[in-house]
Amino acid sequence: MKIRPSPIAGSWYPGHPRNLTRDINHYLSKARVEPPPGQVWGVIAPHAGYRYSGPVAGYAFKCLQGLQPELVVVLAPLHYGHVAPLLTTAYEAYQTPLGLVEVDAIMVNQLSKALQTQLGYGLTPLERDPEHSLEIELPFLQYVLANGFRLLPVMLRHQSPATARALGQALAQTVRGRQVLLVASSDLSHFYPQPQACEYDQELLRRLEAFDPDGVMEAEEEKVGFACGRGAIAAVLWAATELGANRVSVLHHATSGDVTGDYASVVGYGAAVVWQAKETQ
Repeated sequence: MKIRPSPIAGSWYPGHPRNLTRDINHYLSKARVEPPPGQVWGVIAPHAGYRYSGPVAGYAFKCLQGLQPELVVVLAPLHYGHVAPLLTTAYEAYQTPLGLVEVDAIMVNQLSKALQTQLGYGLTPLERDPEHSLEIELPFLQYVLANGFRLLPVMLRHQSPATARALGQALAQTVRGRQVLLVASSDLSHFYPQPQACEYDQELLRRLEAFDPDGVMEAEEEKVGFACGRGAIAAVLWAATELGANRVSVLHHATSGDVTGDYASVVGYGAAVVWQAKETQ
């Protein structure tokens, strides 16, 4: 099996299985949240180092405990330059300290073909990538989904509204009828003073809770809210809408300043769950 070794274990999160399990269990136990009263379709979670964003991510992933999806889709931004607008891993599995996460090659190919129809291009396989935003979600998923799952990983270099909408529509078409969970990986505002960061973040989270993918995408153009994975968030919302979801609950917000005590320049983190009310199931 062609395995992607982790470039961030031991730095962005603990590299030893025991320490990693301890930290994730701590974040989950501290998250004071109950799963929503309906079918959970996915979550939005941050992707900074666990020291900073782990306590917030715990709120999102706690809503997934006890679920048994066969497939987990993780959409994440690509933080470095690449000519391809949408990418996936070239590997058959991701390695983390908690073991292997196998990639569902059939579903990757099906999504790529659906995107080819929608956009004229599909997913470009990527080797030896240093990207953290997708991998950082995997140990949480491995811990809370103890029965295992297969992964459909997508990294967005282009986060235009047209690309995000097409990705969401193609994704819904691809996974319909499967036991699936959708994960959007994104931090919020970057390097503003705490009061301004909180103002920006609350506006972005307000649009998220309103189930408004267009509003999420437009927030940055309007300079009222920011998310480095806005395209990933919007794509998950568009996909989830077609699959039946009709609610988003924002669960928690914090900033790096809440960890470091430095509020002069912070990064914002938010957690949310996407779900379907029982009366519409």
